[in-house]
Amino acid sequence: MARALITGITGQDGSYLAELLLDKGYEVHGLVRRTSTFNTQRIAHIRDRVALHYGDLVDSTSLMRLIRTVEPTEIYNLAAQSHVRVSFEMPEYTCDVTAAGVCRLLEAIRVSGVSTRFYQASSSELYGKVEETPQTETTRFHPRSPYAAAKAYAFYMTQNYREAYNLFACNGILFNHESPRRGENFVTRKITRSIGRIVTGAQKKLPLGNLDARRDWGFAGDYVRGMWQMLQLDTPDDYVLATGETHSVREFLDIAFEHVGLDWKEHVEIDSRQIRPSEVDLLLGDASKAKQAFGWKPSVSFRQLVEMMVDADVDLAKWEKSSGARL
Repeated sequence: MARALITGITGQDGSYLAELLLDKGYEVHGLVRRTSTFNTQRIAHIRDRVALHYGDLVDSTSLMRLIRTVEPTEIYNLAAQSHVRVSFEMPEYTCDVTAAGVCRLLEAIRVSGVSTRFYQASSSELYGKVEETPQTETTRFHPRSPYAAAKAYAFYMTQNYREAYNLFACNGILFNHESPRRGENFVTRKITRSIGRIVTGAQKKLPLGNLDARRDWGFAGDYVRGMWQMLQLDTPDDYVLATGETHSVREFLDIAFEHVGLDWKEHVEIDSRQIRPSEVDLLLGDASKAKQAFGWKPSVSFRQLVEMMVDADVDLAKWEKSSGARL
């Protein structure tokens, strides 16, 4: 039986990936950090079908022990301090987890001697101050945040272990991918979560930063399928996953508020505190290489994605109001 280890299994991508692998008959293991609250909400519906293990990317001993115990045939590293704005406030921690954590994990694989295939979650934030549009696997990186710089280190370390130790290791340079399971501190989910609360009367205003930033937004479920497909190839390589379309935060607002019959201009307030010290203005990816290598393409349009997220968060806000609870 194929056996997968997912770091970051309790996150958006981890939960969708776990579902996908279970449907394919995998034995699924997940790495979780020991915290005061056990956040398994996103995988609650499959909790009895996955094995969770305590560990941390800042603790090499726990990684080594886990790999030797589980002996996974595939490892998906989705764990990170992944919020760009927070990385400016916590640069050292971001580097320790998002950069050095990948080195610890790769070294644990090498030293353990376990035969496995490794997927590293890279990011379109690597391109930062973009030098060409659209961005491809050959576009030069220009990180514009501590998070992006940490991801660049992780990208090159993954390449290095592939070339130096013949490790089957792939970087997936994934452009922005969203869903109703996206964390509430990311702009897309912040918007749709607020819309739900505005519709139910629990909130009036929505503070936001730069409305002109443009992103290549897709559906997370499509992107985890691409992660799995990369590890099924005969030869490891690095691939961009993207929709090939770019939309501004303002466009996201237009569709999201229109879907519930509201005008976003009556609710959105610009908050300068939410503007990054250095902004990434435009991201637009070209996934031609992935399409040619393993037939990947997105199945959910931008409008479908926005409306899916709005519907889910309106339902959530109505449930909160009727039950008196708040998630």
